[in-house]
Amino acid sequence: MTEIDHSLIGTSAPPFVVEVERGAIRKFADAIGDDNPLYRDDAFARAQGYEGIIAPPTFPTCFRAPNDLPWIATLDRRRIVAGEMGFHYHRPIIAGMRFECQWQLVGIDEKTGTRGAMSLLRQVMSGFLISADGVARDCVFSVRRTTVYRSAQQVASGSLA
Repeated sequence: MTEIDHSLIGTSAPPFVVEVERGAIRKFADAIGDDNPLYRDDAFARAQGYEGIIAPPTFPTCFRAPNDLPWIATLDRRRIVAGEMGFHYHRPIIAGMRFECQWQLVGIDEKTGTRGAMSLLRQVMSGFLISADGVARDCVFSVRRTTVYRSAQQVASGSLA
């Protein structure tokens, strides 16, 4: 199953800017059912040594590039399934931060399971803090994501894996 352009391995999508808003953090915490005051109460977060409310660890899942990633843009959406995801932080994400984020395709693995062939797209998004002078310098986080691209036969048979 080689429908995905392997020559895109190592390429990056255009960078995009994300502004972390206090209300977005609270809504995300509500959505995941986490009532931790670090995500809601500025005074509490400051008393714990943070500069303000912090984002839950999986918060970057809501950082969206404005356009489809080049290696996904031409794929059949019905055949895409979320795979594994992992997060690495150099420091917490705090309300008010601005990031320049960028996705990179780091690899493609071709696999055959009991329900057919699939491609595993391994991607990494890095988030660089934009400083007061407007320059993105320090990497604050990275998100590792695997997207599963199922065979047409799996979709036709109704298989989710």
